[in-house]
Amino acid sequence: MPSRTYTLVRNAILAEQRVTCVYEGRYRELCPHIIGTDKRGEEAVLAWQFGGESSGPLPQWRCLKLVNVSGARACNGRWHEGGSHRTTQTCVSNIDLDINIHVRKLR
Repeated sequence: MPSRTYTLVRNAILAEQRVTCVYEGRYRELCPHIIGTDKRGEEAVLAWQFGGESSGPLPQWRCLKLVNVSGARACNGRWHEGGSHRTTQTCVSNIDLDINIHVRKLR
């Protein structure tokens, strides 16, 4: 059964909503794009982080293990697409939902 955070992030993808949360002790503002599990079977999300705190420059792609996410909430605002995809993502091995395949193709 998916965690509460997984369900919140999945629903945010379906609604193209931003998510704010704390991850690894830093406040993050992001747009989740792909959710599922990683190669170890742990819940993970690939997201475009456009605001908040970071150890590196923003914006950029982030792979978040959902077990390490706290205080997640969905919110409205401009959706951020992210930069170009020059390499295949390796964050989510077992994809449950990909905004570009499962959400936008339905419209």
